[in-house]
Amino acid sequence: MTSPREGFLTDEQREVLKVATQSTEMLSSSPKSPSWLMAERPIKAPAGDRAPNVGIAVRHVRRSHSGKFVRVKKDGAGGKGTWGKLLDIDGEAHIDRNDPNYDSGEEPYQLVGSTVSDPLDEYKKKVASIIDEYFTNDDVDLAASELRELRSSEYHPYFIKRLVSMAMDRHDKEKEMASVLLSALYSDVISSTQIKQGFFMLLESADDLAVDILDVVEILALFIARAVVDDILPPSFVTRAKKSLSESSKGFQALQIAEKSYLSAPHHAELVERRWGGTTHITVEEVKKRISDLLREYVESGDTSEACRCIRQLGVAFFHHEVVKRALVLAMENRAAEPLILKLLKEASEEGLISSSQMVKGFARLHDSLDDLALDIPSAKSLFESLVQLAVADSWLDPSFVNSQWDGPATEVEDEKLRRYKKEIVTIIHEYFLSDDIPELIRSLEDLGSPEYNPIFLKKLITLAMDRKNREKEMASVLLSALHIEIFSTQDIVDGFTLLLESAEDTALDILDASNELALFLARAVIDDVLVPLNLEEIGNRLAPNCNGSETVHVAQSLINARHAGERLLRCWGGGSGWAVEDAKDKIVKLLEEYETGGVVGEACECIRDLGMPFFNHEVVKKALVMAMEKKNDRMLDLLNESFSEGLITTNQMTKGFGRVKDALDDLALDIPDAVEKFKVYYEHAVVRGWLVPV
Repeated sequence: MTSPREGFLTDEQREVLKVATQSTEMLSSSPKSPSWLMAERPIKAPAGDRAPNVGIAVRHVRRSHSGKFVRVKKDGAGGKGTWGKLLDIDGEAHIDRNDPNYDSGEEPYQLVGSTVSDPLDEYKKKVASIIDEYFTNDDVDLAASELRELRSSEYHPYFIKRLVSMAMDRHDKEKEMASVLLSALYSDVISSTQIKQGFFMLLESADDLAVDILDVVEILALFIARAVVDDILPPSFVTRAKKSLSESSKGFQALQIAEKSYLSAPHHAELVERRWGGTTHITVEEVKKRISDLLREYVESGDTSEACRCIRQLGVAFFHHEVVKRALVLAMENRAAEPLILKLLKEASEEGLISSSQMVKGFARLHDSLDDLALDIPSAKSLFESLVQLAVADSWLDPSFVNSQWDGPATEVEDEKLRRYKKEIVTIIHEYFLSDDIPELIRSLEDLGSPEYNPIFLKKLITLAMDRKNREKEMASVLLSALHIEIFSTQDIVDGFTLLLESAEDTALDILDASNELALFLARAVIDDVLVPLNLEEIGNRLAPNCNGSETVHVAQSLINARHAGERLLRCWGGGSGWAVEDAKDKIVKLLEEYETGGVVGEACECIRDLGMPFFNHEVVKKALVMAMEKKNDRMLDLLNESFSEGLITTNQMTKGFGRVKDALDDLALDIPDAVEKFKVYYEHAVVRGWLVPV
């Protein structure tokens, strides 16, 4: 039966009241009711009628013992006429785990949030550390190795973006280092597609970067131009990227500057490569000069801590033996400075600034040059022995050095002929670096009449070139190609490189980047057809495993196997006179075709000279003879005659060219039936004219 009070409610409100009543009963029996059961449900009265306790939620209304409705507290702690909070106790409930009725389900629990790591975020953190370390130690190989170890090649575009953006906010040295690292990683670690993606991400974020880097447009333009010059970005990248960017964006502006100010400028490659100061490595001569300067300043000031700071600032820990050597020489030249020099070397050793091995190497190098030093300092040997004794007594020179220098096996005495040969070839090589005259150098070597020493010449040539600029390095590579054709056998080249690599550790004492440069010379020799890849294996097998020379061979093999290796290695010394073999052949064919169709002999000779590859003129001879056979036009013989008369093509090159045609006669006869007869006529003509020496 419906109570009179309930008669004022609609059916919907009765249902709500019923649910609320049930909720109240549940609250009485369960102190742990979920919060969603306590949701407030307002009661509305029909229009014009009065509902009891209007505006009071049902869960906040309770009937007292007197029958009146009273408002109660929201947490059920009572009010007038109530018995207080359910299960209300004076203190907080305590769960005793030793209680026989203990239930672990009654333990209070807490939701602990765990962070879900994003692989990309982890990658970004790790590469930031790799880049910081690279900027500190300038170790390209280490950076490449650590990047490989991440095994996250799909994220490499982010590495490019991070590397360049971090370099932008640093000095020119780091910008140059970043460009060098990108070139080193190209194709071997990072693909060309990823390079493009990384640079495009940089362009897209240029507006954001501009907030912290004011000249971001100029710097980014230079990075892009440098990437194009280094052949890690195709020139078409600039055009395609511009189509995908807003014209008002800073990325678009950077592309415009790269295209118009850098890539379109005359001699833009040299301009771009030298913009940040060129190579990241200071030359050996610069390091030696700095060492001499800091030692002189130290002798004047006597400030040992300042001198140690300057040595540390050089950043060439592997070259500290030069500090030791020059310091000792200064002590021998200026006896008054000896106590200061010994104090400096002792402190540098105790601080760990100069390692024990570097200290020993410094003393050893001075010991090896005592005979020359004695010309200027007559008492050099006795002074050196005195310095050694003081250093050993003060415990900053390993005592084993004394035994290794004076009790070891005697050094082999070179015969007089070899000594004279070495002296002569140094003069010949220096003259070549000045004149760039390959035929003259070849004549000088032939006059020496010592072909058995050809490997020694190769070793000396490359050693002297490594201590000079890129121009001389390029000249040395070009000369090797010429010598291989003219007077050096492949075995001479192999033996020469073996001698070089066997002494790689000694070479590294004087030349900071000797290992990498030797690898480039080796790889370049393969690209220039002076060596074949199997020769590298032969050289590697002659060397002790895990030595510097063996590692250099592995680096050379990696360089050769890289994508676009030919183009990049031919330009490893900044371009120069070397072209790719296929390019040279194409140019030769074109100039011969132009001459054959009515060109002038003098102009054709000038084109041959402009090739700048005298060691490759045998190809001109070969192709001229083949073209004469095919076209049945003996006009080509006039060109060969003029070239020989001008000294443009030597007898050796003529002989080589005719020999190559003779070796290919069987194949030529398939297309030119009278090839053999024609060749005999040309050969007799060449002998009569004096181009060839009759056999």
